[in-house]
Amino acid sequence: MARKFFVGGNWKCNGTAEEVKKIVNTLNEAQVPSQDVVEVVVSPPYVFLPMVKSILRPDFYVAAQNCWVKKGGAFTGEVSAEMLVNLDIPWVILGHSERRALLNESNEFVGDKVAYALAQGLKVIACVGETLEQREAGSTMDVVAAQTKAIADRVSNWSNVVIAYEPVWAIGTGKVASPAQAQEVHDELRKWLAKNVSADVAATTRIIYGGSVNGGNCKELGGQADVDGFLVGGASLKPEFIDIIKAAEVKKSA
Repeated sequence: MARKFFVGGNWKCNGTAEEVKKIVNTLNEAQVPSQDVVEVVVSPPYVFLPMVKSILRPDFYVAAQNCWVKKGGAFTGEVSAEMLVNLDIPWVILGHSERRALLNESNEFVGDKVAYALAQGLKVIACVGETLEQREAGSTMDVVAAQTKAIADRVSNWSNVVIAYEPVWAIGTGKVASPAQAQEVHDELRKWLAKNVSADVAATTRIIYGGSVNGGNCKELGGQADVDGFLVGGASLKPEFIDIIKAAEVKKSA
């Protein structure tokens, strides 16, 4: 079965209520490929989740940008997976490199978060990726494999997991992994899944690319055999996000 193209928009820590309404209006009016061609998920900041969910077109879904590693309680400032489920938010992004770097989230902590969120019924966009120093040292696959292993050690059912490969050196920098670089890591990651999880999980799990994706480079990136979509940062706040969603057509015509 072909893997359905997946486009996620990570709005990060951006937006006012008015700006968010404008972005949603742009999305709601857009002509995009149908749901059988592409799955679209947008991830606003926590405070805007209920509003976005209430006004966003029904064929697009909403994701939180993070959630707590276990059941709620005395964890000031955190939001639990159960709360997201209660609000009917279907997706969550976990292990984003900004959280790994700025908040020192370890591979194991991210793995625990992914397992807990899945157990509560959420779907997870799990982020992996290497820094520039790690790439230049030739350790990209070691790093990405270790990040993925921490998830594989804790997760048995991968049907609700999308892996987002985001080279840290390409996030928000304007530098983009070349289509060949992206394909190489996605291919290696799929081989790792086949060897360490199962051939079925490797064949069916979507591996999406993130890191300065824009309207100009999305078609060539999306045309790579093992690139199953995108996790888009800054460009997801702009009208060009529509062009990135339309890049799903490259798979249909391939």
